[in-house]
Amino acid sequence: MLAIAWRVDPRWRLVAAGNRDELHARPALPLARWEDVPGLIAGGDAVGGGTWLGVQEAGRFAVVTNVRNPQGPDPAKRSRGGLVTDALTQGMDALGAVEAYNPFNLIVVDGATAMLLSNRPEPVRHMLEPGVHGLSNGLHDAPWPKTRAVERAVADWIDAGDESVEPLFAALRDERAFGASDGDALEPVNSPVFMRNARYGTRCSTVVTVDADGNGAITERRFDAGGEETGETCIRFCWQ
Repeated sequence: MLAIAWRVDPRWRLVAAGNRDELHARPALPLARWEDVPGLIAGGDAVGGGTWLGVQEAGRFAVVTNVRNPQGPDPAKRSRGGLVTDALTQGMDALGAVEAYNPFNLIVVDGATAMLLSNRPEPVRHMLEPGVHGLSNGLHDAPWPKTRAVERAVADWIDAGDESVEPLFAALRDERAFGASDGDALEPVNSPVFMRNARYGTRCSTVVTVDADGNGAITERRFDAGGEETGETCIRFCWQ
């Protein structure tokens, strides 16, 4: 889940804060510059390839969430992480056959435009207006309480004029149970912003900021199956 502020304040082009929830047994690579893809900065899915969130120094940002499916993922479908790398390396026009992927929500920022793309309940593609937007693991317009909480935290951080991103990371560590959203019943273990679970939980928290001049930073904090922090990476970049 993630909240993104897109062109809501003259100081910031983009502010994003989100958690990646995943099986702890699924191998992943930490945030880094990809040596084989110039300008791409992201973590990596060591199983399916691709990534869940990243930036490209040409002026792109992309993030994907899976949409919860009681039947589980279809192994015949393509990895959703490929959507992010395609968007970062080729732009929005590269995103074609959405039915080839398991259920997902995707936000892409490319230069002066931002787009939401989803394939549940039906294919949806529309441009985002300036504002604070949320991306959950439910339908793209489902008002998940924990997602709304992070949206408020991002908006409050911008309003406060804070330079430190610690308040955003604090919001991403919130372990309160927020309950279910309309039409999306969440088990208690899945309702907090930060999911502490030995099997499936929050693997990393990421904060991205890009100011009006294009100066950016992406910071990732990683966690083990017990919810303890295991490392942090911060990479600065400049959007061209």
